[in-house]
Amino acid sequence: MSKFIPNPRSLLKWLIPGIGIKRWLVLLFFGSTLLGLGLAMLLVDLYRAQPEASWMPTLTLRGWPMLLRAGLAGIAGMVLIGLALIQINRSILAPLDTHNISLVEAMLDRRQGRRGPKIVAVGGGTGMPTLLRSLKQITSNLTAIVTVADDGGSSGKLRRELGVLPPGDFRNNLAALARDEGLMVQLFQYRFGEGGLEGHSFGNLFITALSSVTGSFEQALIESSRVLAIRGQVLPSTLSDVTLMADLREEHSNGTRRVAGESIIPKTSGTIERVFLRPDDPPAYPEAVRAILSSDLIMLGPGSLYTSLLPNLLVQGIVNALRATRSPKVYVCNVATQRGETDGYTVGDHVRAIERHIGKQVIDYVLVNNYFPPLEDDANYAYVRLGEGEEHSLGVTISKANLIDAQRPWRHSSEHLAKAVEALLHKMSSQ
Repeated sequence: MSKFIPNPRSLLKWLIPGIGIKRWLVLLFFGSTLLGLGLAMLLVDLYRAQPEASWMPTLTLRGWPMLLRAGLAGIAGMVLIGLALIQINRSILAPLDTHNISLVEAMLDRRQGRRGPKIVAVGGGTGMPTLLRSLKQITSNLTAIVTVADDGGSSGKLRRELGVLPPGDFRNNLAALARDEGLMVQLFQYRFGEGGLEGHSFGNLFITALSSVTGSFEQALIESSRVLAIRGQVLPSTLSDVTLMADLREEHSNGTRRVAGESIIPKTSGTIERVFLRPDDPPAYPEAVRAILSSDLIMLGPGSLYTSLLPNLLVQGIVNALRATRSPKVYVCNVATQRGETDGYTVGDHVRAIERHIGKQVIDYVLVNNYFPPLEDDANYAYVRLGEGEEHSLGVTISKANLIDAQRPWRHSSEHLAKAVEALLHKMSSQ
């Protein structure tokens, strides 16, 4: 069945309040009634003026029972009106048709998005797309604020060779927010395996090319968002070309070693003492600050603590906005440790690392995994757990839930995250 013609199961959706269609259907009904009344008055006047005309009995169905005539006229009217509406709908929407969804589904999606909470997610890496896939089940009022410190892989090559901001994290988050992760998203995520483009993903090249065509990286993100029809928006924390730096404490030594580069830091031996940006104090992207200040909820993480989350929080304008807003701030703690960054870390270690860099009393809640399936013998990670006494000593509210992806237990599950965030939202609203 054509998507322009509603099937019986979707008809009731048209009655849901807030879509903005029923009022126009009522108006159409009254308009059709007035039109029919006018035609009826015309026929009555013609009949009275020429009651014996040869064409009059056929036109007026004279001699047929009154109810039958009224019923036939009503049915014919409804068929004609319905056919007209379907064809008008088809003609108007056909040039705009880019998704395999019905009109009522699109209207419902828009309505639910308007009514959903305004949620801002801050982070990057592989953790952010997982969070966004869970959040888009709750609302379409989503803003992802993403780090621009990435310097590895395809993004790093494009950054060094063409001088653009690294597009990789933005590509992944745009794909995660797409309404339908179908063929276009698969194309966006496609990575070339050989030739001169080996290692590059199509989406990275697409965003880079759009940056040149449109004249700016932020406009390239806007146009990419339209192509993928995403729910929400993806913004950089800053438009400055920044480098992530780290001071590492070397093993069996009291000295520290300074390392430059997001992709280099986890591969360098030693314990991370602190990370910072060069150049110092890059200006925050104004739209990112605006999104934070107008939000209903802010989610920090999950993702690599030092190389994905903290680079955003090292932009002073972002931290100032987090402190200024009254919206609750939730840190989604990683479910597993990351080699080279958080080996041996507890939940408290994660929170204290953030507080060392941006100060205390920024985080209000910490969402923590409480399900720990057996690990494989050769696992190169450990589960992140609450340390002794940390549940009450961190000065934040701990919220526990099963957040594990059964297939990849070192990562979060989008479905479990969605349930946990909904439960947390309900808890906040009841307080």
